[in-house]
Amino acid sequence: MNNPIFLIALPILFLVLQVPLTLVLLKRLSTARDRATPLLPLESSLEATARLAPKVSIVIPTLNEIERLPTCLEGLRDQAVREIIIVDSRSQDGTPEYVQKLQKDFPIPLKIVTDDPLPEGWVGRPWALHNGFLQSDPASEWILGIDADTLPQKGLVASFVQQAETDNFDIVSLSPKFILKTAGEQWLQPALLITLIFRFGATGDRTQFTEDRVMANGQCFLSKRSKLVELDGYELAKSSFCDDVTLARAAAQKGAKVGFLDGAALMQVRMYTSMVETWREWGRSLDLKDASTPSQTFADCLLLTAVQGLPLPILIILSLLNSQKYLQDSLPISILFWLNAFLVFIRCLLVLGIRASYTEVGFWFWLSPLADPFAVIRIWISAFTKPKSWRGRAYN
Repeated sequence: MNNPIFLIALPILFLVLQVPLTLVLLKRLSTARDRATPLLPLESSLEATARLAPKVSIVIPTLNEIERLPTCLEGLRDQAVREIIIVDSRSQDGTPEYVQKLQKDFPIPLKIVTDDPLPEGWVGRPWALHNGFLQSDPASEWILGIDADTLPQKGLVASFVQQAETDNFDIVSLSPKFILKTAGEQWLQPALLITLIFRFGATGDRTQFTEDRVMANGQCFLSKRSKLVELDGYELAKSSFCDDVTLARAAAQKGAKVGFLDGAALMQVRMYTSMVETWREWGRSLDLKDASTPSQTFADCLLLTAVQGLPLPILIILSLLNSQKYLQDSLPISILFWLNAFLVFIRCLLVLGIRASYTEVGFWFWLSPLADPFAVIRIWISAFTKPKSWRGRAYN
């Protein structure tokens, strides 16, 4: 018996979608081996020299961060830093009081600033960073924005600044090493991370970065003071829920040299504490729509659907249909099966490829490709919705 017409037409439709986007993905991944070398700590003598003449003001935005800020500040205690500015947005959990207790004995000048009420049109994080920049020491050549959930490792600042100066970056940020503890996190978070790699290439792969596609990470975001002055601080990213990428792309389009490097040896981060929190908090900004045009966002979602969301379901469905002898020999079906088997194979290889981006992993990390369809659905949801609250703040 011949195959029903829809079993011929559907595979052709899927192939029309998947084949060209698979070629895009392969081109994007093909240059990963040429990416910039991951940053490492400097030799002790160079680190000591950097501490003698620090060039960096660190700005840490906080809103009820008493659980995470202590480990962040502990990691900054011996860094080559001129000052640390905590910009607090009226925390209610004792964050300001904690910082005030530390000020007297902290080895680096530690300031706490309470930002003004949020102006209309601003999102909380860029507003806090903007205020920190305005309050920073004019003698600092660099402004380093760091999130409270970051765990700086020994030598982070000195190595980061040296690399920025060597490469003559105006703005540069680092990707971290992630700390995942629960099974749900280890299953979902890597799948969400892969959505970034499929859209923008590997960290440090400068071949993939164009002015409107450059990536950034606000957890460790270094800017030349002179460039921030030129950009009027964080004004260009004031309404963005992905202010790091928005500012980096806006700066690149104005002629700034922007970089994104592998900092896994210099910083770790414990972003969220559960799968539900990862889905809710990280998932709603990963679409990067605030830093992209609507057509770019749609194209990215389409790419993810074709090469990450569909392959596993298609492979399973075709295998089940074939086992029940619903399918006769069909060239389109055969091509579709092997194309999606190839895409699943690539995805499984990438589990090994991203292993170095995590401190420790368990059983569920290796099963993270099974979360791919859900990760892609999360990006679609985020692309068509605007956050109504963020870190305890409500937005209209």
